[in-house]
Amino acid sequence: MTRPPTAAQRRVIDAADPVTGRLRGTQPQLAALVRRGLAFRHPRPPHDHFLTPAGHRIRETAAPEPPGSAAPPADSGVFTARVGGEEHPPQTGPARRREVHSAWQGLLELRRMTNTDGATDRPCGWERAHLVQAAALALEAAGHRPAGSDSGGYRVRATPQPEAVAVHEPDADALRACAGTLEGAGWQVGEYTEPRTRARYLLASPRRA
Repeated sequence: MTRPPTAAQRRVIDAADPVTGRLRGTQPQLAALVRRGLAFRHPRPPHDHFLTPAGHRIRETAAPEPPGSAAPPADSGVFTARVGGEEHPPQTGPARRREVHSAWQGLLELRRMTNTDGATDRPCGWERAHLVQAAALALEAAGHRPAGSDSGGYRVRATPQPEAVAVHEPDADALRACAGTLEGAGWQVGEYTEPRTRARYLLASPRRA
């Protein structure tokens, strides 16, 4: 289990810009956060430091309770976007919306950091290695409704095709809205018909340029 940040590191994380994750602190503090994977140093001047997605998740969690106080059981601490159809989905509400927003902003910073030209309008290497989660995060962050275990909404699924995911949504208008969101997030999207069921679905791939 990864040990929690120190009190000083936690103060730096909590003071980060709520949208961009930009950090302020001493160089030793920032370097320690980088070593732990909670922050990164931007490769271009002025070389500011920003929270990574893991750092954003720490920021969105409550600070540790004092010794001896009662605290709720901790979850895994790993953010997972809604792909739709989960048996035990996370609770909805303001806390979930903040968590999704934070994860999306962290992903944009990851794009800025890892795309060679610093572009944030197209997916990065992490997204190509985590296609389903990346597409689901783009949809959930834009406010689309994920499917419940037995209800309508989007479902993002892996496909046999390299670098492509399928997005299913029974409502035609909602399906087109999902396509618009993914295109705006830097994905190439096509609409197809499933041969057996005749249901329409999307096939989406990260855009490279």
